[in-house]
Amino acid sequence: MRIAVYPTSANPPTYGHADILVRTSKLFDHVYWSAAMNSEKEYIFTEEGRVKMMNEYVKHYDLKNVTVEAFRGSTIRYVQRRKAQIIVKGLRSLEDFQGEFQQAVGNKGIDQDIETFCLFGKPDLFAISSTLVRELAFMGESIEAYVLPSVADIVAKVLQNNPNKTA
Repeated sequence: MRIAVYPTSANPPTYGHADILVRTSKLFDHVYWSAAMNSEKEYIFTEEGRVKMMNEYVKHYDLKNVTVEAFRGSTIRYVQRRKAQIIVKGLRSLEDFQGEFQQAVGNKGIDQDIETFCLFGKPDLFAISSTLVRELAFMGESIEAYVLPSVADIVAKVLQNNPNKTA
């Protein structure tokens, strides 16, 4: 069985994330779409909230071979615990490539058997980032062009309850 892990911050998850997920789900037997929890990062959305939003995409696209969960700590160790062979990364820019390349080299130094698989984002989704979505939402702008309507509702509720947060 070919198992892949698609780790992301998903703060919040966008159509760009979903594009990579849907394409990945067609290539592998099982995919763990995983919300990475980095203790050095401040998240607008809780771990549970991020998982809930990610599950909205899984339901929307009817992805039967995808499990959504959060993890803390090293990505490579999480991939090993899931008995996966592949780490999937979405690329939008040269900066994305440079960062992912460095991580892939480091991960190979820990486990030679785990490969990093990169997918380029679709050109019409290149500009979509979680940061952009958060900034628009903070300004009260519609974000439904970038996220599922159900995710836009979740984002709006979180921002209503946390009006002092900044992107």
